[in-house]
Amino acid sequence: MKSWCSCSVTTDKQPLNNRITNKKIVDSKSLLTDGLADAAGFAGGSLLAFWLGRLLGLSISDAEYSNSTIFGIVLVGLGGGLSLQIARRVRIQQAAKLAKDTE
Repeated sequence: MKSWCSCSVTTDKQPLNNRITNKKIVDSKSLLTDGLADAAGFAGGSLLAFWLGRLLGLSISDAEYSNSTIFGIVLVGLGGGLSLQIARRVRIQQAAKLAKDTE
């Protein structure tokens, strides 16, 4: 008899701290470190861009969407995204350096 649900449920028999992702083992401490670094990079860049926008006279919290509000929102988004990419590249370079030093 066919089920009304077309999704298939699979169970993962590996423990949470020893998952295999893209044919390499990733532990939960590494994932936590990656997530916290991404969050810190995005939040830091967004705040820096927000205060830079405030110095330039842009505001992201006006009641109406004027040009200064839209440019302020774009500036915060760009600042967060760019700093997130910088944080990821720094983290990847540090991991490569650490791997090279341990060899």
